[in-house]
Amino acid sequence: MKTNPDKDTELHDKINRETARVKWSELERHFASGAVIWVSEELDLIDVALRIAHDDKDSVGTWMAAGSVAKVSDAQAQAWTAADATLWASVVSPFVLVQPERRQLH
Repeated sequence: MKTNPDKDTELHDKINRETARVKWSELERHFASGAVIWVSEELDLIDVALRIAHDDKDSVGTWMAAGSVAKVSDAQAQAWTAADATLWASVVSPFVLVQPERRQLH
């Protein structure tokens, strides 16, 4: 019996606790193996991770079709390397989901 991702507060809290800011340089080896997934700043990283963990193909497919979730491109990787970027990262094995830090408004 599948658990509803909207009601899986235990897994949501676990993912939330394990999400952290990580230097891109620490993720480059995962990128090289094709395991790093970019998540648009418009989406909630924890919600995306939870839905991937629940194999929610409908939500993930919709986000991918909209261009809001995708494998990290070479251009993104190069830009993050050049900027020595720090990203939010969440592991949903075998993937590492990343999201740029939200820009602070001054």
